[in-house]
Amino acid sequence: MAQLRDAAEEYRKHNTLIVIAGPDSPEAFKKVWNKEGLSFIGLPDPSHSVLKTYGQEVNLFKLGRMPAQVLVDSKGFVRFVHYGHSMADIPSNEEVLSLIAAL
Repeated sequence: MAQLRDAAEEYRKHNTLIVIAGPDSPEAFKKVWNKEGLSFIGLPDPSHSVLKTYGQEVNLFKLGRMPAQVLVDSKGFVRFVHYGHSMADIPSNEEVLSLIAAL
């Protein structure tokens, strides 16, 4: 989330809305959002309905949900998906912003 937080203004310049879905309760999300000063949307997903919709992997040996980035265009079509194999395996902001620019 820090990577996205650091580039939030660049995403806004590209008219891109960032939504972070996580397994925590609404209360836990609110606490993290307030502590970290995050300016994008946090979507609590304790029932894993978003996880199941987008095929995000859960690996208990690697502490739960693996990172997944999904780029959905303004018409609701998935244009890019990256499923990470570790918490460090996520595309760079530059890569995602170039994909957005190409849409």
